[in-house]
Amino acid sequence: MIRARLMSVLVAAALGAAFVTGTAAAASAQPTETSVSPAAVVTLTYDASRAGTWAAAITQAVQNWNSSVHNVQLVPASSRRTANFLYVATSGWPQTTLGPIRPGGRQGEVELGQEAVAEGYDATRITAHETGHIFGLLDDYSGPCSELMSGHGPGTSCTNAMPDAAEIAQVDANYASATVAQARSPQVVVDVWRPALVGAGSR
Repeated sequence: MIRARLMSVLVAAALGAAFVTGTAAAASAQPTETSVSPAAVVTLTYDASRAGTWAAAITQAVQNWNSSVHNVQLVPASSRRTANFLYVATSGWPQTTLGPIRPGGRQGEVELGQEAVAEGYDATRITAHETGHIFGLLDDYSGPCSELMSGHGPGTSCTNAMPDAAEIAQVDANYASATVAQARSPQVVVDVWRPALVGAGSR
């Protein structure tokens, strides 16, 4: 009888060990979730209080960029003084501070020149193109219409106001680190949106 009880104890112990081992194995077989910390997104603030009739074009251009890039986003500033850059309506040709503009750096400015609209160019494309300069993109007037920074190169029939894949990648690379310093004296890019004067703008 003692022998029978001993056998019962041994069997129960074996079953318990098997249950624990099976539970551990099942647990180890379950997929584990890993948390990935997203890269910090740089927020640039802008003021459009002096942009006049360009308001709708600015809204659309900002939306186009925000929906395309990942490492930087544009939001309205609480005041003109605290804005990282300004949109200003002018009577001349568009011109813009060449970035990448960064928080805490020198304030940039986008001059939205009415002469480009008078020549027949699309206001939203102009605004998105000039905003590309704020992000550090250069002109490429020989590029196709699908390339936003081709500017006036493709002519007045081109109304594309979306950056292409290469431009998106470059902007994301420019803002991959929030700690990269901005140049103290950024260049101003003057865009002459007139086919007869292709090449007159800074590159």
